[in-house]
Amino acid sequence: MQQQIAVITIGIDDLERSKRFYGDGFGWEPVFENEEIAFYQMNGLVLGTWLSSALCEDMQRPSSGDNRAPLALAHNVQKKVDVEPLMDALVVAGGTLLRAAEAPPHGGFRGYVADPDGHAWEIAWNPAWLIDAQGHVTFKA
Repeated sequence: MQQQIAVITIGIDDLERSKRFYGDGFGWEPVFENEEIAFYQMNGLVLGTWLSSALCEDMQRPSSGDNRAPLALAHNVQKKVDVEPLMDALVVAGGTLLRAAEAPPHGGFRGYVADPDGHAWEIAWNPAWLIDAQGHVTFKA
């Protein structure tokens, strides 16, 4: 079976607040949106931000309580010096700093910011990960 992901959809509580975070923080523009969802075209997949109640209804999953399992999405940058300015922009755009940028024991440089709905984003530079001009990331063995 082909190893690929087509769409990652995360539940959100407020579509406009979410669009401000992803638009003002990352600089991303939706390729489609309606009153419940916004889709962002990535390099090889689509990120969907969908109102949690509608997403739970679509999955036929109860929407009461905290249905989130531990999950971190990652955005890798080309240079170490790009990590902290992007994290700062995300916080200004409504995110919450979870972990300040630092060098982890395994190398590189990273920190975590949560979007307004609590989804964790690792902002990372890793010299072992190649990023091409289109933003495709390749794990270098």
